[in-house]
Amino acid sequence: MSNILYQGQIMKSQTRTISVTSGKGGVGKTTTVANLAYCLGQAGKRTLILDGDLGMANVDIMFGIRVNSGIHEVFSGKRTLDEIIVSVSENVDLIPGGSGVYGLHNLGFAQKQVLLQQVGQLDQSYDYMIIDTAPGIDDNVLYLNAASQEILVLVTPDPSSLADAYAIIKVLHQKHQENRFSILCNQVKDEKEALRVYQRITDVADQFLCVSLDYKGFIPADLNLRQATRSQQLVCRGLAESASSRKYLELAEKISAPGDFMELKGSIQFFWEQLSGVA
Repeated sequence: MSNILYQGQIMKSQTRTISVTSGKGGVGKTTTVANLAYCLGQAGKRTLILDGDLGMANVDIMFGIRVNSGIHEVFSGKRTLDEIIVSVSENVDLIPGGSGVYGLHNLGFAQKQVLLQQVGQLDQSYDYMIIDTAPGIDDNVLYLNAASQEILVLVTPDPSSLADAYAIIKVLHQKHQENRFSILCNQVKDEKEALRVYQRITDVADQFLCVSLDYKGFIPADLNLRQATRSQQLVCRGLAESASSRKYLELAEKISAPGDFMELKGSIQFFWEQLSGVA
């Protein structure tokens, strides 16, 4: 476990940050974030979710709860970060989204210092932080992705999904110098179709960009998953033996495997520093 010098102190850089993004809506980002976090939690990994999809901030609903607080209350001074974090499952906590996340990189100096000080106290508590990003490629989405250690791009066989996934990879590469991405194929029939989807986006990226796309697996178009998502439930919690549940578990195991994680940019503090414009 590496150490970094942070505001005069040595901090352990143990919290891995993973953004889940796609460039478009309706491809299963929130479902993936919630089920992945649940699987990590069941494996004993302390996991923190940041709900960054402000247009549809609903990660809490997937866990069967409803919260009224949001990260904007931290910036207004009404609450501390610890006070808005809620436990949603065993070993899984959530930072609820809320108006104000769009302005993270425009925070005042005092707000940045308060935020970073509070985040510094969280670093020892979590193995992973998973960020659910909003659809599109606006500044908020780009900052959330660029600040993360690993960018997990969801793509489906739909041509518009492929086009939008490529678009966000291109923009992150050109504007933020990101050159490594993980690809998760969602809503596919089987691995054969998943590999075709992966090859299609890889072919285009190889032709026009200098980036590395790592295949992270696939989630099948499972009827159980569709029904669970429609009911705003976790398929991994209620139907652990379903095909999609097994694949989410495989994804969690792959992410947890030693040596599988991409080169780290820094600790959880680095994420917030980048996001708030300090770094």
